[in-house]
Amino acid sequence: MAESCDIFISGGGIAGLTAAAAFGSLGLRVICVDPTPPVVERDTKGADLRTTAFLQPAQQLLSEIGLWERLAPHAAPLQIMRIVDAGGATPTPRVVRDFNAADISDQPFGWNLPNWLLRREMMAQLAELPNVDLQMGVGVKPNGLFTRSDSARVTLTNNTTVTAKLVLACDGRNSPVREAAGIPVSTTRYGQKALALAVNHEKPHDNISTEVHRSGGPFTLVPLPDHNDMPSSALVWMERGPRAQELFNMPAERFEAEMTERSGGIYGPLKLASNRTIWPIISQSAARLNAERVALMAEAAHVVPPIGAQGLNMSLSDLIALRDLVRDRPEGLGDASMLAAYHKARHREIMIRVRGIDLLNRTSMLAPRPLRDLRAAGLSALYSLPPVRKTLMQMGLGVR
Repeated sequence: MAESCDIFISGGGIAGLTAAAAFGSLGLRVICVDPTPPVVERDTKGADLRTTAFLQPAQQLLSEIGLWERLAPHAAPLQIMRIVDAGGATPTPRVVRDFNAADISDQPFGWNLPNWLLRREMMAQLAELPNVDLQMGVGVKPNGLFTRSDSARVTLTNNTTVTAKLVLACDGRNSPVREAAGIPVSTTRYGQKALALAVNHEKPHDNISTEVHRSGGPFTLVPLPDHNDMPSSALVWMERGPRAQELFNMPAERFEAEMTERSGGIYGPLKLASNRTIWPIISQSAARLNAERVALMAEAAHVVPPIGAQGLNMSLSDLIALRDLVRDRPEGLGDASMLAAYHKARHREIMIRVRGIDLLNRTSMLAPRPLRDLRAAGLSALYSLPPVRKTLMQMGLGVR
């Protein structure tokens, strides 16, 4: 069986589904595949309990392509980014600094949504676009990519052959399309894992996203809408691998006590409001974002630790750059000139952010007490300089 399209997307995660909506909204024929059917219910086994904070540029993209209206009712705004240093003798806050979006904008920094819900709403939206074909449970065969100067051919695991002008790899850190295109990657392993889950707490979060730094990695609470009539937050807790695995396997009551202590008690007792999931933490970047008729995007192009809501927002910056190139010169879809321009537009900024987040993560992992004291002093010094504070906030948003 043979099919054809303008853009073939490998990967049906958040980035891939957003890309399908973006290019579908331009009237292009899009086929998007993913070997793993998505789980779109919160408490179902396999549900992705991580959350995504869409920063302002990403939210604008979602509005332009018709997704935001569907997502907005489920989103929790992020008005303040709070950094807490709890690196003293006990895990209690000793330095607390707030970065308020009101200092640079009349909008919040971003809006937070659960990944399982994003998949549900995005797939419902895409089902209404007749020029977008979602094929879940289908992937790209090993060595199933063949390219030439005017088109690409992809062979799928169901033996369908798809011919496209552009193949877009949104298929994760182990991207089969990237491998088939022969693009090397550089990977850093930190010996960390991240626990991702939802919690309830007594005190309201007041639309504040809080990163608590001690050692092992940040402990980040991000606002969610209330759950079971209680304030709720998404928790990403990064620790060195053995400690993270120990926490993952703990009985619920003991785990709740451990995470309440690690939070410094900022919201009172934390209670599990979902299952726990666990993820390895790496930093990774592709040597280039383009090959013949192939573009890399999202985790196929770059992976960063979950700090500052940068991961998916970097991915959507990739999408914005490529979408603009396609919109402005549709007759060149997927040609060498367009893909070279895409690489040039994104690669340098990606490398800067990958290195910056690597440094932040290494700083958050510090174990020796004197180094943690230096970290606390550095946080206070940065915050005390208003121009520096403003620049850091703008950089975090991805705006200038």
